[in-house]
Amino acid sequence: MTTHATDHQHYWQGAFVDDEEAGRRLTELPAAVGAALAEPLDTETVLAACDALSTALLDPAHPTYARLAAHLPEGEDGTLLAELGAFLGRAELTRKLRSELGGTAPQRLSRPDAKETVYEAWAPVGLVAHIAPGNAASVAPLSLVEGLLAGNVNILKTSGADTLLAQHLLAELAALDESGAIARRVIVLRFSSSRQEWLRLMCAPADAVAVWGGEAAVEGVAAHVPPGCRLVEWGHKISFAYLARDAWQDGATLAALAADVCLLEQQACSSPQVVYLDTDDDKEVFAFAERLAGALASLPPGPSGDELDTAEQAELTTTELIARLEEHLGLTRVHTAPDGSWRVMADTRPALTASPLHRSVWVKPLPRERMLATLRPMRRYLQTAGVAGGRTDVAELSRLALAAGATRVTPVGSMLGSYAGEPHDGVYALQRYSRRVAVQADERFATVACLDDLVRPAALPAPTGPLLDKAAVQELNGSVDRRDAELYFRSGGSTGTPALSLFTYDDYDTQMRAAARGLLAAGYDPKHDRTANLFYCGGMYGGFISFFSILERLGGTQMPIAAGPDHRATAEALVAHEVDTLFGMPSYLWQLLHEQGDLLRSYGGIRKIFYGGEHFTAEQRRVLAETFGIETIRSITYGSTDLGPLGYQCVESAGGVHHLHADLHTLEILDTDADRPVAPGETGRLVFTTHARRGQRLDRYVIGDLGRAVPGHCPCGNQAPRFELLGRLGDVMRVATYFLNHRRFVTIAEEDLGYAGELQVLVGNGTSRERLTVRVERSADPSALRAALLAGYPELRSAVEERLLDLDVEAADMADFARTATTGKLRSVVDGRH
Repeated sequence: MTTHATDHQHYWQGAFVDDEEAGRRLTELPAAVGAALAEPLDTETVLAACDALSTALLDPAHPTYARLAAHLPEGEDGTLLAELGAFLGRAELTRKLRSELGGTAPQRLSRPDAKETVYEAWAPVGLVAHIAPGNAASVAPLSLVEGLLAGNVNILKTSGADTLLAQHLLAELAALDESGAIARRVIVLRFSSSRQEWLRLMCAPADAVAVWGGEAAVEGVAAHVPPGCRLVEWGHKISFAYLARDAWQDGATLAALAADVCLLEQQACSSPQVVYLDTDDDKEVFAFAERLAGALASLPPGPSGDELDTAEQAELTTTELIARLEEHLGLTRVHTAPDGSWRVMADTRPALTASPLHRSVWVKPLPRERMLATLRPMRRYLQTAGVAGGRTDVAELSRLALAAGATRVTPVGSMLGSYAGEPHDGVYALQRYSRRVAVQADERFATVACLDDLVRPAALPAPTGPLLDKAAVQELNGSVDRRDAELYFRSGGSTGTPALSLFTYDDYDTQMRAAARGLLAAGYDPKHDRTANLFYCGGMYGGFISFFSILERLGGTQMPIAAGPDHRATAEALVAHEVDTLFGMPSYLWQLLHEQGDLLRSYGGIRKIFYGGEHFTAEQRRVLAETFGIETIRSITYGSTDLGPLGYQCVESAGGVHHLHADLHTLEILDTDADRPVAPGETGRLVFTTHARRGQRLDRYVIGDLGRAVPGHCPCGNQAPRFELLGRLGDVMRVATYFLNHRRFVTIAEEDLGYAGELQVLVGNGTSRERLTVRVERSADPSALRAALLAGYPELRSAVEERLLDLDVEAADMADFARTATTGKLRSVVDGRH
């Protein structure tokens, strides 16, 4: 944290400054805004910093908590910090982003319709000036955070009578971002509204001005808002309760209404100021008012009247006296507490009347057929309608209340409650601080899913903490909140016991949309390709379901056939539905195409294959191209059940080369023997940290794959980092004191003998030494392959010559190869030793 003197009460882009410096900088505000907007701010940067600050605010033992507690307003305690912490948590903010801007990366120019090369995004308006009220300590910093989530530069005015809580809280937030991007977008000033020149200077270059307060406050700020600038008013509102006949006779409804009146002493805009009864009978109104007075009297007392200022006390006294005078005309009836802590004023006139608050409430008659005519003239001021009645009553009265101008309807007893992502005063704040922008491009961009990828990769916070293996991740599953475990998948179990993976539907949707963007980059054409989804389905395996979801988001034509044992029926379905694109596992597609080769070759319609879970060798690709006329053979995605999509191929990628899903993950490549980065271009363990995940954070997950970073820029123009997959750690076997790699067996078979089929290595215990069996398809010559392996693999030859290992090569039918039960994936290495 930056050190500062006590008179440095303004926070300006990373530093605390005094009045003189703040005044000087205000005159140069337009230039500062332009410089800040020129540098990108990724939404994930804001989310990560907010989540870290949330953790601190929810922990009274955290040093940050203690520093901020020193700036709490008089009368406030740690409850306020806890409320701020709850709002700033990742779960809350990601829900807000999804509700208001449609996703967790709303500023990236992506294709809303994958069939068109049109890109849309939510862009910041530029500079947002926030004029905070002086009576709500949490409003100021949270308003600015909303501006940050929309990507804006923000300048915030707090009242001259406020403490420095907002300044210090936002300084703590900025300090949690090592890039400095947040600090460059945050300015917090503390001054009185009478300082009109400062108010003018902060509003003059603004693109939006958000002002909190009543009509007088809005008018005072509006005078400084330049033409074309968006004025966002968060003004005072009036809320009311409306009770159908059955409801006002119910004791539980009466108690809930009294609780709404007393909660926060009616200081919230959603607090009921008027209670309407669905009647035109004055006697019923007076009788209900008396019952409501009894309910208020039964509740614990609120703050004493001594805590009210002179104006508030005067308004209470005046309103009550006038109502009592009108009792003589038969218009009103007033009930008050002996100590003046509450008052119920029954009034026979239905017109909406503002309450003086502090547990003061009107009770009025209003038959539902007159609701619209009575309330609509006050539509600018209406907010919450608390409705009580039967189901039909609630449905009808909700429609009437909304038509009259209310922006939200709740049950009585829940008027002050809210839900994640709820609009405020009928609008979404983040949309008010954003612009919807679009870029139209030509067919050269058919494989570009996101325009931003051509400029720079997404910048995500650097990973920290210990490495996690699969066992550690499974242990973490036990701590996942049940509310965040909405979707359960099991891995295919190709490298061991099937593992469970948990997702929220929001996280799943984010990942499927990312994988869909990767498919576009790989050359999938949702406008023309006719696709058969031939992944395995069932047993909680996510392959088929995920690619169904991906095609759904792309709007691609899909035949959801799934992998099955009846290859003839599958091939006939492909022909019947004119399928030209196949999605599936290489081992399954290889079997299908070879067993039904005559039918599929005569049809001649298969042009593209997108595969996942395994890899086609170069020789297999050649055979597929020459024998079946396949034009495109590319990875559909590289990923895992627990992490989701990790990488994708572009039209310039070959073999195991993939682009990183840089908006979802960061990638480290660590030495196989030590937890340190490998030299550039060297092979190491792939370690992923996933960021765009609400339900389960997986940091520094050692996925079990080997790979290397691919240097240089990709010819496709995509700036996302590239890496090459080089097998799995499990494909490296320790046999007869030697480390042998399955990949070497495949390479020798392919390059020396032109073998294009599947190859499986089985390791077992022989009678006197270990036995290694290489299983291949019947198209191969076992003796020739054995000779090639001994000639081309020195370590294997040494093990055999030293009589430490028996080597066999056997030919088998494809049905005899060991595969995982769930996915049908070939098990590269089967270790049967015990």
